[in-house]
Formats: sequence, C-alpha cells, structure tokens
Amino acid sequence: MIWTYLLSLFLLTCLGGSLPLIRSGFKASWIPLLLAFSGAFLLGISTLHLMPESFHELGHKAGLYILLGFFVQLILQKLSHGAEHGHIHTHDADHQQHGIGAILLGLSIHAFMEGIPLGFNYQNQITMPSIFLGVAAHKIPEALTLSILLLSAGFSKQKAWLFLFAFAFISPLSGILALIFGQKFYFISSILTNIIPFVIGAFLHIATTILYESGTKKHELSRQKVMAVVIGLGFALLTLLFDTIPHSTHSH
Repeated sequence: MIWTYLLSLFLLTCLGGSLPLIRSGFKASWIPLLLAFSGAFLLGISTLHLMPESFHELGHKAGLYILLGFFVQLILQKLSHGAEHGHIHTHDADHQQHGIGAILLGLSIHAFMEGIPLGFNYQNQITMPSIFLGVAAHKIPEALTLSILLLSAGFSKQKAWLFLFAFAFISPLSGILALIFGQKFYFISSILTNIIPFVIGAFLHIATTILYESGTKKHELSRQKVMAVVIGLGFALLTLLFDTIPHSTHSH
C-alpha cells in the first residue's frame, strides 16, 4: 500500500505542476485559497496524527525535535524564498536563472524531508493515509508554484518539465529509502523515529506560515480564506472517524 501512496504522490505533484505548463496565460489568483486549504489540512494532520505517534514513541524528546525542525525550516526558507508555502514574486531578481538554483535547492531539501514520513511504519493504521493526504494537498500547490517560478525565470517549458519530474520524484524517493533501510537496519529505524518529529516541526512552520500569508497582500482574513481554512481543518478532523481501526502490532 505504501508503494501506491508514493506513486500517487509523484503523479499528483506532476499534475499540480503541469497546469502552468499546459495552459498558456495561466492565472494564479486561486492559488492562495488552495494554499490556505492545504495549510490547514497539513496542520490538522500533523497535530491529530503525527504528533500523537511521535510523543507515544519518544515522550518529551519529541517536543525538542519538533522545535528543532521548526527552526531548521525557517533557515531553509532563506534558500527557497518561501516557495514551499506559495511565495510567487515573478518580477524579483532573485528568481532569474542565476538565482533560481538556491530556490531549487531549498525546495529539494524540503521535499526530501516531506517524503520521509511516508516510509515509516506507524502504530495506528490510519496515520499513513492521513499523512499521504496531508503531504499531497501541500505538494500540488507547491509544484504549481515551482512551475510558475521556472517559467518566470526564463526557463523553457521543456526544461521546466524536466525540473518538475525531478522535483516530483524527490519525496517518493525519500519515502522509498526510509522504507527499505528502515526495515533492513534497526539503527536506521531508530533514527527515523527521531526524524519524524523533526519533519513535524517543518510541517508546522509551513502550515502556520501559509495560514498567515496566503490571501491578500495585507494578510487579511477574507471570507474565502476563512472558508478554505475551515474546509481544510474539517477534512483533517474527518480522518479521525477512521481512527477506530485497531492498532498494528508492527511498529518501530
């Protein structure tokens, strides 16, 4: 089942990033609402599923790793210029071809971190599909933003497609590596247990930044944005309805 999630994540990322590449004159006006939805959903999944798992495994140590991940993501944002949470400044000199490398590096590191939780075996069986949905909801606008940035930096559509496919493969790749090496080596399994709350911290930073920044330039809470946030949190809460599935006896 994990392989299905990883393949689906690759395809959904490609789908999201393909919109600006196949539609000339693509309008990005609705992206802030999609970001608000995905940010609220990712925040809900992180707090309702990932955090309980991590605190069950690590106790108070999980909180330390969450804080560390939060501030490391803050540093990564310096590289990516906030592209992972929807910053699109098409006239900024930093987005010309000579400066796009740092953005791609920051996004790639973030994407690698994002995929790690998809290769972990959780105690509660509903945690994995919930995380997949949370990551996928975030990857779609993230890939869409990447394609817009590449085109605005002067890349041809052919090169933009290549970068999109490579970017879409990063998260599934890290999930595959976590799955394979986590099952083969106990010490890798133990490391992954500590990495998960670190990634949660990054998720929390991204989700809360999206909720604050998405929308108007003055960061106002428009009616549409409130609705997108409510729907996102609502979908996250709906996943709790399936939380009655018995816990798996196989865990790290």
